[in-house]
Amino acid sequence: MRELPPGPAMESDILDALEALGYTGALLEEEALNKAAENGLASPEFFELCVWLGSQIKSLGNMEESITSTDGVKDIESFQLEISGFLREMACPYSSLISGDIKDRLKEKEDCLKLLLFLSTELQALKILHSKKIKGSHLEKHNEIIQDVQAICDALGLPNSSSSGIPPMLTKVEQKIKDILSKVQNKHVGKSLLTKPLNSDQVKRLEKINDALRSEYECRRRMLMKRLDVTVQSFGWSDRAKVKTDEIARIYQPKRYALSPKSTITLAHLLAAREDLSKIIRTSSGSTRENTVCAINKVLMGRVPDRGGRPTEIEPPPPEMPPWQKRQEGGGRGGWGGGGGGRGNWGGGGGRGGGGFRGGGRGGGGFQGGGGFQGGGGFQGGGGFQGGRGGYGGRGGYNDPYGGRGGGGYRRY
Repeated sequence: MRELPPGPAMESDILDALEALGYTGALLEEEALNKAAENGLASPEFFELCVWLGSQIKSLGNMEESITSTDGVKDIESFQLEISGFLREMACPYSSLISGDIKDRLKEKEDCLKLLLFLSTELQALKILHSKKIKGSHLEKHNEIIQDVQAICDALGLPNSSSSGIPPMLTKVEQKIKDILSKVQNKHVGKSLLTKPLNSDQVKRLEKINDALRSEYECRRRMLMKRLDVTVQSFGWSDRAKVKTDEIARIYQPKRYALSPKSTITLAHLLAAREDLSKIIRTSSGSTRENTVCAINKVLMGRVPDRGGRPTEIEPPPPEMPPWQKRQEGGGRGGWGGGGGGRGNWGGGGGRGGGGFRGGGRGGGGFQGGGGFQGGGGFQGGGGFQGGRGGYGGRGGYNDPYGGRGGGGYRRY
């Protein structure tokens, strides 16, 4: 267990642990807890809480040491000795609680909070381990039956006497129920919704159905509780709410931890159901709205900006490939070293293309190629310098053997 720094986080952890452990004493409020921690061993509430935590830890952990109550200030030193021995047996990680002068160990508020935090978290861990051991055992089922019978006795105002056994308790419960029913009208309770008795096979099938439904509704309840947490957390994002974080937590956390994700519906609820449950009442009816009306229903939301997102208003994405265009004519011819035809040695590009030194085969503009130097339309080409048909040295020109196929070249005779 790592040592936590002092501050509101430690106090919140202590309060959360005490609520989870079922503590119902006077230190469930943050203000009362701080006051008791400041007073330390002089606070009777602090004394009682330490004794309560120590007694439960001893019963679950088979401890040799124990923490017992005191009768006055004279026994404070013995109480400190008991706590010191108890913490040493549990291997407490807080050195300030197990070392130094024993009279000075619980004088500071921080040390008192550390003591409560350590005892409460250790008790939580022991309860978790203990529940895993008895889960599914006969002892667990027996304890569940005793708890149910005790709950019935509490509801009827009968004294709890679990030591006498379950059958005598059920006899008292039956007698008490008959006395209560004799004082009310005949139709006050109503007829049972289940009119036929159930055999053992039907009970097993109904329990399987109930287990499946409980698992489904537990998932839904967890989702709703998570949405509740996220919604409350979003309210704290504003600047005005950030300064009231502790106040929001003090109001919200007790109500939040009272919610359980597990369903409490059992087969007993089916046996106790009356005929009035078969009547479906609309949630918007007048009688129902009297119990569900809330002041928040009258609050109107302000005008919110339009965030869009409609598929019909979304522009299509740009094309991944550029649109095809027609080839432009008249370009690409000529040029020393340009993009010539495919047969040139020095020049580039293919076919009857223009340009390169010894360029494209029969193309215009290549050196000694068609249309290039000594080619058609180029130097020494047909129609070029020394070209034919009016070219220099060409057909119809000067020096015919060097003429070529070009027309209209340099120096016509």
